[in-house]
Amino acid sequence: MIDLSFLNPRSRPLIGVDISSSSVKMVELSAVSGGGYRVERYSIESLPRETVVDGNISNLDAVAEAIRRGWRRMGTATKFVALALPASAVITKKIILAAGLRDQELEVQVESEANQYIPFALDEVNLDFQVLGPASTGADEEEVLIAASRKEKVEDRVAAAESAGLKALVMDVESYAALSAFELVQEQLPGAGEDKIIALVDAGANVMNVSVLRNGVQIYAREQAFGGFLLTQDIMRHFGMTLEEAESAKRASSTLPENYETDLLRPFMDSLALEVSRALQFFFTSTQFNQVDHIVLAGGCAVIPGLAETVAGRTQVDTMVANPFANMSLGSKVRPKSLAADAPALLVACGLALRRFDA
Repeated sequence: MIDLSFLNPRSRPLIGVDISSSSVKMVELSAVSGGGYRVERYSIESLPRETVVDGNISNLDAVAEAIRRGWRRMGTATKFVALALPASAVITKKIILAAGLRDQELEVQVESEANQYIPFALDEVNLDFQVLGPASTGADEEEVLIAASRKEKVEDRVAAAESAGLKALVMDVESYAALSAFELVQEQLPGAGEDKIIALVDAGANVMNVSVLRNGVQIYAREQAFGGFLLTQDIMRHFGMTLEEAESAKRASSTLPENYETDLLRPFMDSLALEVSRALQFFFTSTQFNQVDHIVLAGGCAVIPGLAETVAGRTQVDTMVANPFANMSLGSKVRPKSLAADAPALLVACGLALRRFDA
């Protein structure tokens, strides 16, 4: 039987919970009369090293405790959450089916199609689908997205939320959640980025994900093993710090010696810019496109002051830092300066929080 809890949205209040390799990020949004959203509250709780490895939870208790701390810090009464799996843990496939099928007929068709694409028995996976709209092949057909993941991948994240006293209503895919929030960022570009080629670069602790989009449609994706933990390791070695000391010092760089910026930070920024440039070259050589109009930086690394200028200088492409909350009003519990600094790292959590408003 198809488990329809996998991708389906709900209308209840939701907290978006992004479980990454370095932290748990939580965002709660509400609707504003007349349109738009308000950031009610958010939190970021760091995770011990190796708690989440390659998208898999290896220390469930540590994740549950971070979720619990974040929820308490937010001071919210909402206990329903939207979670996400890394794209590597989800098999997705777009298929074409006859238009106008009833829900039960759709389920049967999807199960039949899924058997061809999923290398596991269907009773071992959570399987869901979403009708995307009319197919380009003809008016009597529609495009349907199938998404499937091994049950244990879903259950680990659900268990972490439940151990923290919360209830998971939505299980999304991190890349889809990021793209949902990215729509709010794209509105800030000249002409709302219409007909432009935009590279979304999400640089986290261990991985840099590059998605290239045109009019909201992803036309290229690449993952590179590069992230902010490389800078943390440099700080540990250079200044003889523990992991915890280095992470803390990195966040408050004013506490580090004067030579930190020239010896460590600047070379790291140059390396990141080079990785972005390489990713764009891969895009050019593997597609028919030969230019990118805008680069948008997201993830924990994007909060580094001056990084956008460094990337723009290396790539010769207009570069901005993602802030999906730029046009939102703020609740009384949100400090504008803190949110502006943390915004690039909250893209996935924001996208998950937006699931509350799905039709």
